[in-house]
Amino acid sequence: MQTNLPSLGTENQSPYQVESRREILALLRGFRDKGQLISMMINGGSEVYITSVLDIDDGNNIVIIDSAPNPTANQHILEASTVFFDGLLDRISIQFSSSKLQRTSFEARPALQMPIPSNLIRLQRREYYRINTPISNPIKCNILMDGEQASELGKFSLVDISCGGIALLDEKRAINNQIGFQYEQCVIDLPSVGMIELKLQVRNSQELILLNGKTTRRVGCAFIELSSRTLASVQRYIMKLERERNAKLTGAI
Repeated sequence: MQTNLPSLGTENQSPYQVESRREILALLRGFRDKGQLISMMINGGSEVYITSVLDIDDGNNIVIIDSAPNPTANQHILEASTVFFDGLLDRISIQFSSSKLQRTSFEARPALQMPIPSNLIRLQRREYYRINTPISNPIKCNILMDGEQASELGKFSLVDISCGGIALLDEKRAINNQIGFQYEQCVIDLPSVGMIELKLQVRNSQELILLNGKTTRRVGCAFIELSSRTLASVQRYIMKLERERNAKLTGAI
């Protein structure tokens, strides 16, 4: 198990390292119980697969995770010198790694297993924490894009949102994913908050292979020249999502 995740960031992560086994188990169980998806990265992040925690066997020191959608991908994962994991749990980024993945099965389905991490990284960026947006009824970001003959309106589903930006799913690879590229005319209709107009700048992108075997691209974008009024609308929506999430956790809804 490696303690540093150089491919996931350049900041000093040592103050955020968690070594308490009880806390590590609690975080892993949080991923399992809430069904939160985790990015599984190999080869310096050039291959990214989506997985989830299926089970935790404390007695045998094993975490069982969902396997990749095809045998070739699973073989790449098993042969990788180190596999990095990055997931979002209660607006906090949880990162860990392993070099000892093995094949197994869970509930008669192929799966992967690895030792319970001896340590992990817990990062909470207080200034711009992210929160996942609804999956069942995704919010759309409309982006005015330059077509071959005229401007076209692209519609993309949000993955998460913060006061600093958003992440979008780009299944058709229509977004120019060159770092720094800007889209000047974008509109998002935030439920119960209203329509906001903004500018977006591409900051990162990842090719993802989903659990159903389909591929998509995740594009991270930063808000550019966000007005105080628009920022307030984004903050209200994040607070709304937070209230709804807390209500679900407490059984209020």
